[in-house]
Amino acid sequence: MKTLDYIVVGCGLAGISFCNILKQNKKTVVVVDNAKKESSSMVAGGLYNPLVLKRFTKAWNAEQQLSVALPVYAQLEQDLNITLDYKTPVYRLFASVEEQNNWFEASDNPNLSAYLSPKIIKEVHPHIQNNFGFGKVINTGRIDTALLVKAYKKHLSNSNTLLQEEFDYNSLQIQETCVTYKNYNAKQIIFAEGFGLKQNPFFNYLPLDGTKGELLTLHIPDLDISCVLKSSVFLIPLGNHYYRLGATYDWKDKTTQPTLASKDALLQKLNRFLTCKFTVVNHFASIRPTVNDRRPLVGAHPKYHNVYALNGLGTRGVMIGPYVAQKLYDAIEYKTPLDNTIAISRYNKLLFP
Repeated sequence: MKTLDYIVVGCGLAGISFCNILKQNKKTVVVVDNAKKESSSMVAGGLYNPLVLKRFTKAWNAEQQLSVALPVYAQLEQDLNITLDYKTPVYRLFASVEEQNNWFEASDNPNLSAYLSPKIIKEVHPHIQNNFGFGKVINTGRIDTALLVKAYKKHLSNSNTLLQEEFDYNSLQIQETCVTYKNYNAKQIIFAEGFGLKQNPFFNYLPLDGTKGELLTLHIPDLDISCVLKSSVFLIPLGNHYYRLGATYDWKDKTTQPTLASKDALLQKLNRFLTCKFTVVNHFASIRPTVNDRRPLVGAHPKYHNVYALNGLGTRGVMIGPYVAQKLYDAIEYKTPLDNTIAISRYNKLLFP
């Protein structure tokens, strides 16, 4: 029997963020991750953007999240010897004069001026059609989430701290001072399974609804841009004339099978502004771990004080993951109370009506 500080279930953005904190604090851990199931982190667009561009408002706790997240990714780049953070502006394609006016109004707002350039950009590329220009969002970028997950799993495997298997809940024994899973004994266990939490007998009462998202990888030889384009879809440069196009939002379909309907919908929106030829290279689908109130699910099980959830990162996982991981670690190690907006205790009535 091997004695550890933590067992972490799941190696997506949430699990990696928490494991990174454990490493910084010299805590011992084993990670259990099902290699046969692809997490939403593997197919995410990976954008970090502090604004909601549909309404020109700031996202929830965006500044605090970025102040935590960006140094974490910089540290992971050094530790894993890879490049993760690609600084790139987002260009919002305006559909009307009204959107232009809303942009000017937002850029005059002191709370938003650090992120919005007040100057209208008339053209980005000859093959990008527009009638009303673009607004530039600054202090934005893309995290290569697929590379992060792949590299971090390799790091864990090299240190013999990765169990690549489906977690067997029946093999988990919970005691007052520890938890035991097969040959591992730990003080705490963290479930960071993404949408897999729906199958977790300890936390399946939580309202993790899940939203299916589909993305395409495109090769566009005649397009050469370094910015992210945002209209009704995102077009994200990946380098060497490859781009990621996304994303769809389906609240009913809970499968990870790509659909022709979503592919056609994405390409139809792309063709509204792209005037050159392209090739579809790949088509991805995953289930985002979204919550009804659009806030993460963090904290201890109401009955088992050493069993925790770290989930519900939603569509802004690259920003939220490191932020809530730190909040959970502080709650466990330093007894710092979790904010009610993220604590799973806000849903205790679902378990104890």
